[in-house]
Amino acid sequence: MEQQKPEACAVCLEDQGHLQGVELTVNGDFRTTFRLYWQPVTQQMLRCWNDEEFTTEQAAYAIAFMLIRQLTQFTVIERSRKGTGFDYWLGSEDEVGELPFQNKVRLEVSGIRKADDRRVRARVKQKIEQTNPSDGKFPAYIIIVEFSKPLSFIVEK
Repeated sequence: MEQQKPEACAVCLEDQGHLQGVELTVNGDFRTTFRLYWQPVTQQMLRCWNDEEFTTEQAAYAIAFMLIRQLTQFTVIERSRKGTGFDYWLGSEDEVGELPFQNKVRLEVSGIRKADDRRVRARVKQKIEQTNPSDGKFPAYIIIVEFSKPLSFIVEK
Protein backbone atom coordinates (compact mmCIF):
# COMPACT_ATOMS: atom_id res chain seq x y z
CA MET A 1 0.00 0.00 0.00
CA GLU A 2 1.00 3.63 0.02
CA GLN A 3 4.49 4.32 1.31
CA GLN A 4 3.48 7.50 3.17
CA LYS A 5 1.24 5.79 5.73
CA PRO A 6 4.21 4.55 7.85
CA GLU A 7 5.47 8.15 7.97
CA ALA A 8 2.11 9.26 9.36
CA CYS A 9 2.32 6.46 11.92
CA ALA A 10 5.80 7.62 13.00
CA VAL A 11 4.54 11.19 13.39
CA CYS A 12 1.58 10.08 15.56
CA LEU A 13 3.66 7.78 17.76
CA GLU A 14 6.38 10.38 18.36
CA ASP A 15 3.74 13.07 18.93
CA GLN A 16 2.47 10.94 21.82
CA GLY A 17 5.99 10.65 23.27
CA HIS A 18 6.63 7.01 22.31
CA LEU A 19 10.10 5.63 21.69
CA GLN A 20 11.21 2.91 19.28
CA GLY A 21 10.02 -0.52 20.39
CA VAL A 22 6.87 0.72 22.14
CA GLU A 23 4.38 -2.07 22.72
CA LEU A 24 1.07 -1.97 20.82
CA THR A 25 -1.63 -3.82 22.75
CA VAL A 26 -4.28 -5.54 20.63
CA ASN A 27 -7.67 -6.20 22.28
CA GLY A 28 -11.08 -7.35 21.14
CA ASP A 29 -11.44 -10.47 19.02
CA PHE A 30 -7.64 -10.79 18.93
CA ARG A 31 -5.41 -10.44 21.98
CA THR A 32 -1.69 -9.96 21.46
CA THR A 33 1.06 -7.36 21.47
CA PHE A 34 3.48 -6.06 18.87
CA ARG A 35 6.64 -3.96 19.22
CA LEU A 36 6.57 -0.97 16.88
CA TYR A 37 9.62 0.47 15.12
CA TRP A 38 9.67 3.35 12.64
CA GLN A 39 11.94 5.70 10.78
CA PRO A 40 13.00 8.83 12.70
CA VAL A 41 10.63 11.75 12.29
CA THR A 42 12.19 14.72 10.50
CA GLN A 43 11.12 18.35 10.35
CA GLN A 44 10.15 17.77 6.71
CA MET A 45 7.84 14.91 7.76
CA LEU A 46 6.25 17.13 10.42
CA ARG A 47 5.62 19.84 7.81
CA CYS A 48 4.12 17.31 5.37
CA TRP A 49 1.93 15.69 8.04
CA ASN A 50 0.67 18.94 9.55
CA ASP A 51 -3.07 18.05 9.37
CA GLU A 52 -3.62 16.12 12.62
CA GLU A 53 -6.93 14.49 11.63
CA PHE A 54 -5.68 13.29 8.22
CA THR A 55 -2.36 12.14 9.69
CA THR A 56 -4.11 10.15 12.42
CA GLU A 57 -6.38 8.49 9.85
CA GLN A 58 -3.45 7.51 7.60
CA ALA A 59 -1.44 6.29 10.60
CA ALA A 60 -4.37 4.12 11.71
CA TYR A 61 -4.44 2.57 8.24
CA ALA A 62 -0.73 1.72 8.55
CA ILE A 63 -1.31 -0.09 11.86
CA ALA A 64 -4.51 -1.77 10.64
CA PHE A 65 -2.84 -3.07 7.46
CA MET A 66 0.00 -4.55 9.52
CA LEU A 67 -2.46 -6.16 11.95
CA ILE A 68 -4.55 -7.68 9.16
CA ARG A 69 -1.46 -9.20 7.54
CA GLN A 70 -0.12 -10.52 10.86
CA LEU A 71 -3.35 -11.80 12.42
CA THR A 72 -5.39 -13.06 9.45
CA GLN A 73 -4.86 -14.73 6.10
CA PHE A 74 -5.94 -11.50 4.38
CA THR A 75 -4.26 -8.46 2.89
CA VAL A 76 -5.62 -5.19 1.54
CA ILE A 77 -6.82 -5.65 -2.05
CA GLU A 78 -8.50 -2.36 -2.93
CA ARG A 79 -10.03 0.83 -1.58
CA SER A 80 -13.83 0.71 -1.35
CA ARG A 81 -16.05 3.40 -2.82
CA LYS A 82 -17.38 6.26 -0.73
CA GLY A 83 -20.75 5.56 0.85
CA THR A 84 -20.20 1.81 1.35
CA GLY A 85 -19.71 2.13 5.11
CA PHE A 86 -16.20 0.66 5.08
CA ASP A 87 -12.73 1.63 3.88
CA TYR A 88 -11.06 -1.30 2.12
CA TRP A 89 -11.66 -4.72 0.62
CA LEU A 90 -9.49 -7.52 1.99
CA GLY A 91 -8.62 -10.75 0.23
CA SER A 92 -5.73 -13.09 -0.36
CA GLU A 93 -2.72 -12.16 -2.47
CA ASP A 94 -3.26 -15.15 -4.75
CA GLU A 95 -6.76 -14.13 -5.90
CA VAL A 96 -5.66 -13.16 -9.41
CA GLY A 97 -7.95 -14.84 -11.90
CA GLU A 98 -10.65 -15.72 -9.35
CA LEU A 99 -14.22 -14.48 -9.51
CA PRO A 100 -14.63 -10.85 -8.39
CA PHE A 101 -15.34 -10.47 -4.65
CA GLN A 102 -14.95 -14.19 -3.99
CA ASN A 103 -13.52 -14.72 -0.47
CA LYS A 104 -13.44 -10.98 0.23
CA VAL A 105 -13.82 -9.23 3.55
CA ARG A 106 -14.61 -5.61 4.44
CA LEU A 107 -12.29 -3.45 6.57
CA GLU A 108 -13.30 -0.32 8.47
CA VAL A 109 -10.56 1.62 10.27
CA SER A 110 -10.57 4.58 12.63
CA GLY A 111 -7.73 6.37 14.37
CA ILE A 112 -7.74 8.36 17.59
CA ARG A 113 -4.70 10.33 18.73
CA LYS A 114 -5.59 10.24 22.46
CA ALA A 115 -8.65 8.73 24.18
CA ASP A 116 -9.75 6.74 27.20
CA ASP A 117 -11.19 3.22 26.96
CA ARG A 118 -14.78 4.51 27.02
CA ARG A 119 -14.18 6.66 23.94
CA VAL A 120 -12.42 3.80 22.13
CA ARG A 121 -15.37 1.47 22.81
CA ALA A 122 -17.81 4.16 21.66
CA ARG A 123 -15.87 4.46 18.40
CA VAL A 124 -15.96 0.68 17.96
CA LYS A 125 -19.75 0.74 18.38
CA GLN A 126 -20.07 3.64 15.93
CA LYS A 127 -17.97 1.87 13.28
CA ILE A 128 -19.87 -1.42 13.69
CA GLU A 129 -23.10 0.49 13.03
CA GLN A 130 -21.51 2.31 10.09
CA THR A 131 -20.85 -1.02 8.36
CA ASN A 132 -24.46 -2.23 8.83
CA PRO A 133 -25.71 -1.03 5.40
CA SER A 134 -23.15 -3.25 3.64
CA ASP A 135 -23.84 -6.32 5.81
CA GLY A 136 -24.79 -9.48 4.02
CA LYS A 137 -22.51 -11.85 2.22
CA PHE A 138 -19.14 -10.41 3.28
CA PRO A 139 -17.73 -10.40 6.82
CA ALA A 140 -15.94 -7.33 8.18
CA TYR A 141 -13.13 -6.32 10.49
CA ILE A 142 -13.42 -3.08 12.43
CA ILE A 143 -10.08 -1.79 13.73
CA ILE A 144 -9.74 1.21 16.03
CA VAL A 145 -6.20 2.47 16.66
CA GLU A 146 -5.50 4.70 19.66
CA PHE A 147 -2.01 6.23 19.65
CA SER A 148 -1.45 7.54 23.20
CA LYS A 149 -1.30 4.06 24.81
CA PRO A 150 -0.88 2.67 21.95
CA LEU A 151 -3.80 0.31 21.59
CA SER A 152 -5.74 -1.37 18.82
CA PHE A 153 -9.22 -2.82 19.27
CA ILE A 154 -10.34 -5.33 16.62
CA VAL A 155 -13.85 -6.66 16.08
CA GLU A 156 -14.66 -9.38 13.58
CA LYS A 157 -18.21 -8.94 12.31
